[in-house]
Amino acid sequence: MAMGVMNTIYSDELITATELNRQPGRVLDKALEHPVTITRNDQSFALLPRENVALFVKAAQRSREIVELLNTAFRLLLKQKIGTEHPYGWLEVFDSDELNEFIDEIMSAYRSVDLSEKAWDELDAIIHEWHESALAISNPELEAAFSLHSDELEEIALSQPIGENVA
Repeated sequence: MAMGVMNTIYSDELITATELNRQPGRVLDKALEHPVTITRNDQSFALLPRENVALFVKAAQRSREIVELLNTAFRLLLKQKIGTEHPYGWLEVFDSDELNEFIDEIMSAYRSVDLSEKAWDELDAIIHEWHESALAISNPELEAAFSLHSDELEEIALSQPIGENVA
């Protein structure tokens, strides 16, 4: 998560519960602009728009997934075995250099993540591309096609489509 986002979470305004009771409309207006902390005795309560809370919860959940994904990649780098039933078992098809490249890409994208949906979509796209590559590598027919050397490839002449005249 970007540091700017984190700073706004903790740069809130302190308001007492008494002030909230006396001027609820003004306090709610402030909460639309920035987080507000309501204090009562030794207790503190955060007041911010529900949409922001939903974004924070989603970011926390997604971050947990990213940590698990990276943990799996690091375990594979350490030559630990993971089962194919593991949600990220598809990472096993990559060698150490590829795993390091994967980790670098994920870490770089994650560092730029903020609370916007677009940033998470970009991270999802990177993961999706790597997953698709893993599926292609693990498919014997595709693997054979990609492993052919250029000197083994033959050009195949295409026949003229029926009913078409060559000009």
